[in-house]
Amino acid sequence: MDRQSSQPTLQTIAVVGLGTMGTGIAEVLARAGREVIGIDISEAAAHRAATALAAATARSVARERLTEQERADVLARFRTFTDLGAAAEADLVIEVVPESYEIKQQVFRELDAIVRPDTILATGTNALSVTRLAAESLRPERVVGLHFFTPVPAMKLVEIVSCVLTAPPAVEAVTELARALGKEPVAVGDRPGFVADGLLFGYLNQAAAMYEARYASREDIDAAMRLGCGLPMGPLALLDLIGVDTARTVLEAMYTSSGDRLHAPAPILGQLSEAGLTGQKSGRGFYTYEAPGSSVIVRDLQTPLDGSLVGAGRPVASVGVAGSGTMASGIAQVFAQAGYSVVLAARSQEKAEAAKAAIGKSLGRAVSKGRLTEEGAAQTLDRIAPAGSLDAFAEVDLAVEAVAEDLAVKQELFATLDKVCKPGAVLATTTSSLPVIAIARVTSRPQDVIGMHFFNPAPAMKLVEVVRTVLTADDVHATVREICVKVRKHPVDCGDRAGFIVNALLFPYLNNAIKMVEEHYADIDRIDAAMKLGGGYPMGPFELLDVVGLDVSLAIEKVLHKEFRDPGLAPSPLLEHLVAAGCLGRKTGRGFREYAARR
Repeated sequence: MDRQSSQPTLQTIAVVGLGTMGTGIAEVLARAGREVIGIDISEAAAHRAATALAAATARSVARERLTEQERADVLARFRTFTDLGAAAEADLVIEVVPESYEIKQQVFRELDAIVRPDTILATGTNALSVTRLAAESLRPERVVGLHFFTPVPAMKLVEIVSCVLTAPPAVEAVTELARALGKEPVAVGDRPGFVADGLLFGYLNQAAAMYEARYASREDIDAAMRLGCGLPMGPLALLDLIGVDTARTVLEAMYTSSGDRLHAPAPILGQLSEAGLTGQKSGRGFYTYEAPGSSVIVRDLQTPLDGSLVGAGRPVASVGVAGSGTMASGIAQVFAQAGYSVVLAARSQEKAEAAKAAIGKSLGRAVSKGRLTEEGAAQTLDRIAPAGSLDAFAEVDLAVEAVAEDLAVKQELFATLDKVCKPGAVLATTTSSLPVIAIARVTSRPQDVIGMHFFNPAPAMKLVEVVRTVLTADDVHATVREICVKVRKHPVDCGDRAGFIVNALLFPYLNNAIKMVEEHYADIDRIDAAMKLGGGYPMGPFELLDVVGLDVSLAIEKVLHKEFRDPGLAPSPLLEHLVAAGCLGRKTGRGFREYAARR
């Protein structure tokens, strides 16, 4: 049989470059029964890779996932060398050397003279052009991109990158290999960042810029995205894991291709890279680590002091919640469960009673799941007094509005609160995108007004963005921080600008995902799979857009674009068209996907 025309069996695989990524790939291959030739010009790197595999397999034996014999077999399948000549008999060579055309091209030139004619050459690049690398090879039809994600043993996604020069059998062979390794292969075209990193690095860059502007602390930015979006890591910690220098290289390549200012590397990435502060591998990046290569964060001069708030907050015994929707009911439940007396005010007594009934059902579900006792549920419900008018807020210490996301509606409500609430009461808005100062200025006491942005569903979500304006009093800020802790929420501080932390980072990422579909680069299923499997996101961007609501998403995008005036933040035309057509997501039965009609 002609091996050149058939789909080869990839049994012997060389991995060139034994850093974190190369070591991870070698481990996965050896565990899957492949013969692995590990190559690195550094004997120390080769030794570290062998030591890492020995340690990882020892942990597997201790956890009874491998037998001693199986471990010995895995270790026997991994051999290390410092000379590329060791790749001579490989069926596949995967290079994961530094992100530099010069270095990668040199590796490919040398491999062209070493490996068999039918050997497939795979680049592990996540930023450079596979087409350019293939074009300068003697075997362009056998060059593919094989982009793993770190940590390789844990992450399921592998992006299979083909270009106009790649022969289908090579793509088929590496795709089958990825499946044999227990990975999920996603076929993508050749452009910087591909799908997952193309979306991920823009988001990481925005987070770095947010930190550089001193808009929020590194801890608050990371906590906001973990707790507000369910991400496994915050963006700045993730930059440290990836490598600040690597992120800068990827973004440079993306910016060269797209010209989008959102991809222009934040200056701090260059400053840290030039200083050698490249993240975990150097022991310091955005955070400081116990030692180079350690993931253990240690305190440094930027670490916030415990209890660092100056002065005490105002006493709060009773809380008023204005609104009758899901968010208002959820917030009222949160305060009542924490022991506060709650007045739940709606536009009518009937709506307020219905909102309290909804809370009763929510508490009932918590009881049925064993999260709450029947007695606890009953006591919580007893603390909530429904009211058909804001006049019932006359004696509350904290008033929280959770009405429609409409500036005129909120301003009218706050004007009423200003008249009704007692002097010294804290007035909080749960807006997710509107300027808090514009709400505060309709009152005679803007110093008492603050943003308190809960996330939906409020009883489950731990995050609260605490938004102080230039007029918010220090003790009002302290009050809300203290209350968040008492109701078991995690407060993060941010200034009064569009999107605060979470939406300012989340919605440009969602908008960029839509642009990928508009440009016919990838379909929604591939993009969703890539972000869940490669980024650890709990939902893909299109799943999330349909849940949030396309109309809500468009409104937030418009607010961000209006505030920051960045062309890259302009809402995608496809999003605007879907909203105009009434396709708003799950709530209408159709958004980016179609859903079964609700009964």
